Amino acid sequence: MRARLILPGLLTATALTLVGCGSEKSASSGSAAEESPASGSSAPAQAGDGSESVPEALRFKGTTVDGKSFDAATLAGKPTVLWFWAPWCPTCKAQGPETAKVAEQFQGKAHVLGVAGLDKTKAMKDFVADTKVGSFPNLADEAGDIWKKFEITQQSVYVILDKDGKTVFTGSLPAGKGLADKLSPLVG
Repeated sequence: MRARLILPGLLTATALTLVGCGSEKSASSGSAAEESPASGSSAPAQAGDGSESVPEALRFKGTTVDGKSFDAATLAGKPTVLWFWAPWCPTCKAQGPETAKVAEQFQGKAHVLGVAGLDKTKAMKDFVADTKVGSFPNLADEAGDIWKKFEITQQSVYVILDKDGKTVFTGSLPAGKGLADKLSPLVG
């Protein structure tokens, strides 16, 4: 009896996840993003060295696909692109080259951070190598903790934060096109 109750929920969750892949829908931030706990509305905490404020949006830690510890507090003070992707998603693969190009273009002025989910770390590591997106950090968020923090419900979503950690854009960009245009005004 218990399996009958769990199976429909599991199938629904899987279907919702798969529906997101390939979706080219774009949404700019609105009231939902501004009310999100990741929008930076909470009082800032101090970074480890006490030299700069860390907004709520950047109060998380993770492990890169290469197994290194990562503290998002290191991103404080500059605009940041969070790219939520899954290794089996063709839309995500199409976004890789443009995302890597933007990371290189804005190096030193803004941060780009990949947040992989919905699979195992080995598949995530293979994706980074295959799509050549290793020039910026990519976190292995197998448990989905960072995805939950930013209320991400499907892959291939960008979240762009300004230098103060406020969400200024949440949505998908076909093949990553337009990412540089959204980031440019934030680095000036």
